[in-house]
Amino acid sequence: MESEAFVRGDEGVVFQLDPAVLDVLPNVAEIVNVSHHGESAWAKALRVDTLKTNGNKESYFIKISVGTHGREALKGEYEGTSAIFAITPGFCPAPIAWGSLKTQEDSHFYLCKFYDFTDGVPEPVSFCEKLARLHSSGSSPEGKFGFHCTTHNGDLLQDSTWHNSWEQFFANGLRNVFQVRKDRAGPHDELDSVPDLFDKVIPRLLPPLETSGRTIIPSLVHADLWCGNASIVNEETEEGIGFDPAAFWAHNEYELGNWRPARNQFTRLYFNEYHSHVPKAEPAEDYDDRNALYSLRFDLHAAALFSTQEEYVQMAIDEIQRLIEKFHDGITKGTE
Repeated sequence: MESEAFVRGDEGVVFQLDPAVLDVLPNVAEIVNVSHHGESAWAKALRVDTLKTNGNKESYFIKISVGTHGREALKGEYEGTSAIFAITPGFCPAPIAWGSLKTQEDSHFYLCKFYDFTDGVPEPVSFCEKLARLHSSGSSPEGKFGFHCTTHNGDLLQDSTWHNSWEQFFANGLRNVFQVRKDRAGPHDELDSVPDLFDKVIPRLLPPLETSGRTIIPSLVHADLWCGNASIVNEETEEGIGFDPAAFWAHNEYELGNWRPARNQFTRLYFNEYHSHVPKAEPAEDYDDRNALYSLRFDLHAAALFSTQEEYVQMAIDEIQRLIEKFHDGITKGTE
């Protein structure tokens, strides 16, 4: 199609679609409408309605962000969504492209198929079956934990460096989140003095997953699967998808750490449905504390993203203190 397109969208606003976007829209004969579709502190979104060359109508979602951070975040979203889509196409939006705009300096875009979402979390049966299939399929490069490019949780840069050990990968990623929160919100005496978390709790809970003949096969995880990143796409069946991934290869149970906080609306029913497909890892007696440890990282994400809301910091402090009390000296209290 033409190298530029001006479209009168909602409320008479005239949009110019960037040539870089037009170049990657697949088999489009005409741009019918362009409209704003929300924005955050780090990105804005557009909906583009088109007429295809075969006469069908199709809509696309475009996310636009700026700067080096914006470029890397959108690249990570594209690469993560593509990796998930390659394994479970029905579990995420169909990704199309990412790149830099030609008419706006240092601005970048991510393009995928548009979906009409319905309020509420997806019904658990099909949603958890697809998630379990994602976690149980595919293979990480060389069997390692990490990802081939930087991915972001919201606008938080994650440490996705490859590691052979899940314990090492998780600990490094958690240290990174502590540092990001500190950089954004400033020092916090209670939260910044937690050596026992890394010296005792993590060495107690994670090595048993990879010792005594046990191994972890890295699973591709969405890594930001809360209720705001999962929605219903079929009103009749309440079947849903996940979007905005922060993907990397991890212990599959890491995904469920984001389901622990009640704020994220994934009830015990979702845990049970998921584990009807994927059993809890051994040692199973550590499962709840592993889930709490994984959930801690998501509370710290929230504390960094919403640095003025002290409740997220307090949630993290409370859980850290509980875990340290239970696993002081690297063993379970009451079993010395």
